[in-house]
Amino acid sequence: MARILAIDDEQAILAALERVLRRDGHEIVCVTEPAEALSMDLARFDLVLCDVMMPELDGFDLVRRIRPCFDGPIVFLTAKVAEEDAVVGYGLGADDYVRKPFGAAELRAKVAAHVRREQREHANALTLGNVRVNLGTKEVFVGDALVPLTPTEYEICELLARRRGQVLSREQIRVSALGWDSDADDAAISMHVSRARKKLASAGVDPIATVWGVGYKWQL
Repeated sequence: MARILAIDDEQAILAALERVLRRDGHEIVCVTEPAEALSMDLARFDLVLCDVMMPELDGFDLVRRIRPCFDGPIVFLTAKVAEEDAVVGYGLGADDYVRKPFGAAELRAKVAAHVRREQREHANALTLGNVRVNLGTKEVFVGDALVPLTPTEYEICELLARRRGQVLSREQIRVSALGWDSDADDAAISMHVSRARKKLASAGVDPIATVWGVGYKWQL
Protein backbone atom coordinates (compact mmCIF):
# COMPACT_ATOMS: atom_id res chain seq x y z
CA MET A 1 0.00 0.00 0.00
CA ALA A 2 0.99 3.67 -0.21
CA ARG A 3 3.08 5.85 2.07
CA ILE A 4 1.14 9.10 2.42
CA LEU A 5 2.18 12.51 3.76
CA ALA A 6 -0.78 14.39 5.29
CA ILE A 7 -0.36 18.12 5.98
CA ASP A 8 -3.01 20.00 7.98
CA ASP A 9 -2.82 22.46 10.88
CA GLU A 10 -5.79 20.78 12.60
CA GLN A 11 -4.79 17.74 14.63
CA ALA A 12 -8.35 16.39 14.58
CA ILE A 13 -8.35 16.31 10.77
CA LEU A 14 -5.03 14.47 10.72
CA ALA A 15 -6.32 11.94 13.25
CA ALA A 16 -9.38 11.31 11.07
CA LEU A 17 -7.23 10.92 7.93
CA GLU A 18 -4.94 8.49 9.70
CA ARG A 19 -7.84 6.44 11.11
CA VAL A 20 -9.63 6.18 7.77
CA LEU A 21 -6.64 5.48 5.50
CA ARG A 22 -5.02 2.93 7.76
CA ARG A 23 -8.04 0.70 7.10
CA ASP A 24 -6.64 0.17 3.61
CA GLY A 25 -3.14 -0.54 4.87
CA HIS A 26 -1.65 2.85 4.02
CA GLU A 27 1.15 4.29 6.12
CA ILE A 28 0.39 7.89 7.13
CA VAL A 29 2.92 10.51 8.20
CA CYS A 30 1.15 13.54 9.71
CA VAL A 31 2.53 17.09 9.75
CA THR A 32 0.81 20.03 11.47
CA GLU A 33 3.40 22.66 10.53
CA PRO A 34 3.41 23.05 6.72
CA ALA A 35 6.94 24.48 6.68
CA GLU A 36 8.17 21.11 7.99
CA ALA A 37 7.41 19.55 4.63
CA LEU A 38 9.97 21.79 2.94
CA SER A 39 12.84 19.98 4.63
CA MET A 40 11.45 16.44 4.32
CA ASP A 41 12.64 13.82 1.85
CA LEU A 42 9.48 13.77 -0.26
CA ALA A 43 10.81 10.97 -2.47
CA ARG A 44 9.85 8.60 0.36
CA PHE A 45 6.14 9.25 -0.21
CA ASP A 46 3.68 7.99 -2.81
CA LEU A 47 1.00 10.65 -2.33
CA VAL A 48 0.58 14.00 -0.53
CA LEU A 49 -2.64 15.22 1.08
CA CYS A 50 -2.45 18.96 1.77
CA ASP A 51 -4.88 21.39 3.40
CA VAL A 52 -5.33 24.75 1.65
CA MET A 53 -6.21 27.13 4.49
CA MET A 54 -3.25 27.08 6.88
CA PRO A 55 -1.63 29.97 8.77
CA GLU A 56 1.72 31.45 7.72
CA LEU A 57 2.21 29.07 4.77
CA ASP A 58 -0.96 28.11 2.92
CA GLY A 59 -1.41 24.99 0.86
CA PHE A 60 -1.15 26.75 -2.48
CA ASP A 61 2.24 28.24 -1.65
CA LEU A 62 3.46 25.01 -0.08
CA VAL A 63 2.54 22.93 -3.14
CA ARG A 64 4.16 25.48 -5.44
CA ARG A 65 7.38 25.00 -3.49
CA ILE A 66 7.35 21.21 -3.12
CA ARG A 67 6.05 20.23 -6.57
CA PRO A 68 9.53 20.46 -8.19
CA CYS A 69 10.78 17.98 -5.56
CA PHE A 70 7.84 15.55 -5.70
CA ASP A 71 6.49 13.84 -8.79
CA GLY A 72 3.67 11.82 -7.20
CA PRO A 73 -0.01 12.79 -6.86
CA ILE A 74 -0.97 15.76 -4.67
CA VAL A 75 -4.56 16.04 -3.39
CA PHE A 76 -5.81 19.21 -1.70
CA LEU A 77 -8.09 19.11 1.34
CA THR A 78 -10.24 22.22 1.23
CA ALA A 79 -13.50 23.81 2.28
CA LYS A 80 -13.15 26.30 -0.57
CA VAL A 81 -15.30 25.41 -3.56
CA ALA A 82 -14.86 28.36 -5.93
CA GLU A 83 -13.87 27.38 -9.45
CA GLU A 84 -10.98 29.85 -9.47
CA ASP A 85 -9.45 28.11 -6.44
CA ALA A 86 -9.54 24.79 -8.27
CA VAL A 87 -7.89 26.39 -11.29
CA VAL A 88 -5.12 27.80 -9.09
CA GLY A 89 -4.56 24.43 -7.44
CA TYR A 90 -4.37 22.51 -10.70
CA GLY A 91 -2.09 25.15 -12.14
CA LEU A 92 0.31 24.58 -9.25
CA GLY A 93 0.43 20.86 -9.97
CA ALA A 94 -2.30 19.42 -7.75
CA ASP A 95 -4.05 16.31 -9.05
CA ASP A 96 -7.37 16.50 -7.22
CA TYR A 97 -9.46 17.97 -4.40
CA VAL A 98 -11.29 16.44 -1.46
CA ARG A 99 -13.71 18.94 0.01
CA LYS A 100 -14.22 19.25 3.76
CA PRO A 101 -16.11 17.85 5.52
CA PHE A 102 -15.22 14.68 3.66
CA GLY A 103 -16.78 11.26 3.95
CA ALA A 104 -14.59 8.24 4.68
CA ALA A 105 -15.75 6.40 1.58
CA GLU A 106 -14.99 9.31 -0.76
CA LEU A 107 -11.55 9.87 0.77
CA ARG A 108 -10.60 6.19 0.57
CA ALA A 109 -11.86 5.93 -3.01
CA LYS A 110 -9.97 8.99 -4.24
CA VAL A 111 -6.73 7.97 -2.57
CA ALA A 112 -7.05 4.43 -3.93
CA ALA A 113 -7.75 5.72 -7.43
CA HIS A 114 -4.71 8.00 -7.48
CA VAL A 115 -2.41 5.35 -6.05
CA ARG A 116 -3.71 2.75 -8.50
CA ARG A 117 -3.42 4.83 -11.65
CA GLU A 118 -0.21 6.65 -10.75
CA GLN A 119 1.91 5.50 -13.66
CA ARG A 120 4.15 8.52 -14.16
CA GLU A 121 7.80 7.61 -14.45
CA HIS A 122 9.55 8.87 -11.36
CA ALA A 123 12.51 10.66 -12.83
CA ASN A 124 14.42 10.75 -9.55
CA ALA A 125 15.39 14.31 -10.40
CA LEU A 126 14.69 17.88 -9.37
CA THR A 127 13.85 20.24 -12.22
CA LEU A 128 14.20 23.89 -11.22
CA GLY A 129 13.91 26.25 -14.14
CA ASN A 130 16.64 25.34 -16.61
CA VAL A 131 18.55 23.35 -13.98
CA ARG A 132 18.07 19.61 -13.50
CA VAL A 133 19.55 17.81 -10.50
CA ASN A 134 19.75 14.08 -11.19
CA LEU A 135 19.55 12.46 -7.77
CA GLY A 136 20.37 8.97 -8.99
CA THR A 137 23.54 9.82 -10.92
CA LYS A 138 24.45 12.81 -8.73
CA GLU A 139 24.83 15.15 -11.68
CA VAL A 140 23.63 18.68 -12.38
CA PHE A 141 22.62 19.79 -15.87
CA VAL A 142 21.83 23.23 -17.24
CA GLY A 143 19.72 22.48 -20.25
CA ASP A 144 21.56 19.55 -21.82
CA ALA A 145 24.97 20.62 -20.55
CA LEU A 146 26.56 18.74 -17.65
CA VAL A 147 28.05 21.01 -14.99
CA PRO A 148 31.40 19.50 -13.85
CA LEU A 149 30.89 19.67 -10.09
CA THR A 150 33.04 17.90 -7.54
CA PRO A 151 31.20 15.47 -5.20
CA THR A 152 31.20 18.07 -2.41
CA GLU A 153 29.92 20.81 -4.72
CA TYR A 154 27.19 18.47 -5.93
CA GLU A 155 26.07 17.58 -2.39
CA ILE A 156 25.79 21.27 -1.53
CA CYS A 157 23.82 22.03 -4.70
CA GLU A 158 21.45 19.10 -4.08
CA LEU A 159 20.87 20.19 -0.50
CA LEU A 160 20.08 23.78 -1.47
CA ALA A 161 17.89 22.68 -4.40
CA ARG A 162 15.88 20.29 -2.20
CA ARG A 163 15.25 23.18 0.20
CA ARG A 164 14.53 25.72 -2.49
CA GLY A 165 13.94 29.21 -1.08
CA GLN A 166 15.12 28.25 2.42
CA VAL A 167 18.19 30.06 3.76
CA LEU A 168 20.76 27.62 5.17
CA SER A 169 23.72 28.65 7.30
CA ARG A 170 27.20 27.37 6.55
CA GLU A 171 26.95 25.14 9.62
CA GLN A 172 23.66 23.64 8.39
CA ILE A 173 25.23 23.01 4.98
CA ARG A 174 28.26 21.37 6.55
CA VAL A 175 26.19 19.02 8.72
CA SER A 176 23.46 18.21 6.17
CA ALA A 177 25.59 17.89 3.03
CA LEU A 178 28.91 16.67 4.41
CA GLY A 179 28.00 14.97 7.71
CA TRP A 180 28.72 15.54 11.38
CA ASP A 181 32.23 14.18 11.07
CA SER A 182 33.30 16.65 8.37
CA ASP A 183 36.18 18.91 9.38
CA ALA A 184 35.19 21.62 6.90
CA ASP A 185 34.92 25.09 8.46
CA ASP A 186 32.81 28.05 7.32
CA ALA A 187 35.56 29.26 5.00
CA ALA A 188 35.72 25.86 3.30
CA ILE A 189 31.94 25.82 2.80
CA SER A 190 32.13 29.32 1.30
CA MET A 191 34.87 28.13 -1.05
CA HIS A 192 32.85 25.10 -2.22
CA VAL A 193 29.79 27.29 -2.80
CA SER A 194 31.86 29.87 -4.68
CA ARG A 195 33.33 27.25 -7.00
CA ALA A 196 29.93 25.70 -7.65
CA ARG A 197 28.47 29.12 -8.45
CA LYS A 198 31.26 29.87 -10.93
CA LYS A 199 30.68 26.58 -12.74
CA LEU A 200 26.91 27.16 -12.84
CA ALA A 201 27.48 30.75 -14.04
CA SER A 202 29.67 29.44 -16.85
CA ALA A 203 26.67 27.36 -17.92
CA GLY A 204 24.46 30.45 -17.87
CA VAL A 205 22.60 30.28 -14.54
CA ASP A 206 22.96 31.79 -11.07
CA PRO A 207 20.73 29.70 -8.78
CA ILE A 208 22.57 30.18 -5.48
CA ALA A 209 22.05 33.46 -3.66
CA THR A 210 24.11 34.77 -0.75
CA VAL A 211 22.10 36.04 2.21
CA TRP A 212 24.62 38.23 3.96
CA GLY A 213 25.30 37.33 7.56
CA VAL A 214 23.14 34.21 7.32
CA GLY A 215 24.12 31.79 4.56
CA TYR A 216 22.87 30.67 1.15
CA LYS A 217 19.65 29.73 -0.62
CA TRP A 218 18.55 28.27 -3.95
CA GLN A 219 16.67 31.06 -5.69
CA LEU A 220 15.47 29.55 -9.00
